[in-house]
Amino acid sequence: MARKVKIEGLRELEAALADLPRATGKNVLRRVLKKAAAPIESTAEALAPHLTGTLERNINMGTRLTRRQAQMVRKADSKSSAEIHVGTADPAGIQTEFGNVNQTAEPWLRPAWDQNKEGALNTIATDLGGEIDKAAARLARKAARAARGG
Repeated sequence: MARKVKIEGLRELEAALADLPRATGKNVLRRVLKKAAAPIESTAEALAPHLTGTLERNINMGTRLTRRQAQMVRKADSKSSAEIHVGTADPAGIQTEFGNVNQTAEPWLRPAWDQNKEGALNTIATDLGGEIDKAAARLARKAARAARGG
């Protein structure tokens, strides 16, 4: 059953991101998303089936996208758009997660997401404003140094 979640203040955060330079805004979002995704990654590593240990070692978090994912991001690209992916580069991991004709599914990534999605959302909601403020303060200090000629 789908649950609705309401977060207030995201419009204000998006406006604050728009005031930052594009690269700075993306970096702020990536820092917050990485912090929010870290528990999902560690839970996935714990839940992954252990045969040889290869699957657990190949679970990673990052911003590298497939060609199709990159195309989708370009369509929605803005200062307030960033993505972090948690998953595996191991093709056997995909077979393990979803199964195939010769193997039943042994999900490990979806349960990791289900266990940590609310925490990730809370991390984003609570930390994003602070990160935007820190970035704005850094930019102000940098502008003040440039104005002094240093």
